[in-house]
Amino acid sequence: YNNLMQTKFIFVTGGVMSGLGKGVVSSSICKLLQLSDQKVSCVKIDPYLNYDAGTMNPIAHGEVFVTDDGGECDMDIGNYERFLNQDIPKSHNITTAQIYSSVIESERKGEYLGACVQIIPHVTDEIKNRIKKIAADEELEILVVECGGTVGDIESLPFLEALRQIRVEEGSENVMFVHVTLAPSLDVVGEQKTKPTQHSVQELRRIGIQPDLLCVRCTSPLQDKTRNKISMFTNVTNNDVFSCHDVDSIFQVPEVLYDQGLVDVIFKKFNKMGYVNASQNWDVWNKIVNSLHNEGESINIAMVGKYVTLADSYVSVNHALKHAAASIGKKITIDWIDSENINGNVDTLSKYNGILVPGGFGTRGSEGIIKTANFAREKNIPYLGICFGFQLAAVSFARNVCNHTDANSTEIESETNNPIIDLLPEQDGVTDMGGSLRLGANEIDVKPDTIANRIYGQTKISKRHRHRYEFNTKYLDEFAQKGMIFSGESDNGRRMEILEIPDHKFFVGVQFHPEFNSRPGYPENVFKAFTTAANQN
Repeated sequence: YNNLMQTKFIFVTGGVMSGLGKGVVSSSICKLLQLSDQKVSCVKIDPYLNYDAGTMNPIAHGEVFVTDDGGECDMDIGNYERFLNQDIPKSHNITTAQIYSSVIESERKGEYLGACVQIIPHVTDEIKNRIKKIAADEELEILVVECGGTVGDIESLPFLEALRQIRVEEGSENVMFVHVTLAPSLDVVGEQKTKPTQHSVQELRRIGIQPDLLCVRCTSPLQDKTRNKISMFTNVTNNDVFSCHDVDSIFQVPEVLYDQGLVDVIFKKFNKMGYVNASQNWDVWNKIVNSLHNEGESINIAMVGKYVTLADSYVSVNHALKHAAASIGKKITIDWIDSENINGNVDTLSKYNGILVPGGFGTRGSEGIIKTANFAREKNIPYLGICFGFQLAAVSFARNVCNHTDANSTEIESETNNPIIDLLPEQDGVTDMGGSLRLGANEIDVKPDTIANRIYGQTKISKRHRHRYEFNTKYLDEFAQKGMIFSGESDNGRRMEILEIPDHKFFVGVQFHPEFNSRPGYPENVFKAFTTAANQN
């Protein structure tokens, strides 16, 4: 890793509490640098002990984002991809378990030459090597690293220590610390309180890190007196205290930071004086951002799923619908409906323009989804089923059209006589839950002269997967005779990927997760087709 290509590092930390928007700040900084023609990328550090996000409950932690190379990652990786419109590999999501696993493995192999293995230097070295390797391998000009958790957490200490060491090793002119904090307003008067920020920065300085820049979250723009007070108590100059106030859409945050001079501050710090002015690139980005704020008519979508109590469980699906609606000049309204509560009152779905069933696992709420798919089919309401929604649409068809009343998925009923959905052959005997699903991008063959072919406009597509069960191909002919065809397949016809009912307004199910490929301004095809059909309904 040569000094001609000295990567600059921006480390984003968070204080006061979790969920402040470090991910959005990191993505926005990265976007601004990209608009200034810098070669950039983002890394997310997650201090939890899970090896990856794969085994975590979406209700507790938000959705599991799947990368092209098959990583089950934190949902911030999805934010990075949407902001930058570039694929982020799984190596960009670093967890405590990954770090400790490789340190322990090296120790077992005797690679530390009899040393007593410790957090400093062995764990911190492993963290630094991973970060520097990404910068070197991808020849980045600037790498933005977001450190999850909150300053003061016991879990994140080794990571913060590693970041502190990188500043010492790379030189402070090549490293910048951005700290995201909170200035709450408690009363109607709206006085912005600075104490949480003061304490948070003190904590950071106590472990040896002086932030260069503060991004202060607040409901309304940071007042001058608040900024002055924060500056005085945190040892950060006035110009380097940025207001991150609430806006309508996260995609407006880059502009909020740009208007306050963030780009100039960064390039001045890094001595990059000849940088490209972002203004010519802003046009394309602003056009995309503005399109997401259509005042057009609303398309009403019912999203019937298992994890609907937290909107973040399906964050990529929500975004994909918005991208699709924006591309046809409409806005989208999503009602999240818990599939467990739908059994008796499936008729309430008739008031929607379209019905979408996103992914999920396990038995709970599955009967509600089977009823939902059947209702959409019978009432000719546009239906899009993703993964679990694809599988249960097939079960629903088997029960209600092919008269296999006991049809099911072996995930839900292991002894069913009609296993419409069954375990992938290679999953037999797999005992590990984490990382053992069929993951990442796979190539899919799309049959000519089908709805799927019209949607994608080609006969080969590559899409990301995350599933353990699949359609049982011995029912193929029977389904085709009764009017449901499988128009996409993979692995030389062994796996069914897309189902459709040709004589329906729009009834499509996909085994893959198209939402992970949708970006602002570049909607994913099946979402656009579904939204267009819903708009006409």
